[in-house]
Amino acid sequence: MANDLTRRNDWLDDPFFNDLGRHIFDSLTPSRSDDTSRLLKTDIQENEKSYVVKVDVPGIEKPNINLSYDHGVLSVAVKHEEQADHSDNKGNLLMSERSYGRMSRSYQLPNVDEGKISAKVTDGVLTIDLPKMTSEQIENHQITID
Repeated sequence: MANDLTRRNDWLDDPFFNDLGRHIFDSLTPSRSDDTSRLLKTDIQENEKSYVVKVDVPGIEKPNINLSYDHGVLSVAVKHEEQADHSDNKGNLLMSERSYGRMSRSYQLPNVDEGKISAKVTDGVLTIDLPKMTSEQIENHQITID
């Protein structure tokens, strides 16, 4: 009798059934693509010499991060691919899941010396240093109309 009870409760350790409720209700809650405020959490600090932008990118590898600065706008785009196989305690494949996503955000940060922008990723945080142009550099960009 104990064996019958054990067999009937094997589904409790099954990842498919453990996640079933979460998957059923996914369609009733806003998806991440609908609520971009939760994505790419960002801190921006400004001082006299630069802007320092910190973006949370946990689990995103450096080749999957794209940065650009154009006309006073910093754009950050990331993509994430994941594959997970779920097996039972006997090694039988029960489910194989794949997910893929892209996220991007843009920030208006004027008067940046584009040639001196630097970036690094450490412990899931992307740090971008955007040095400001000096007043001399800004003046050099003015155009006189003849």
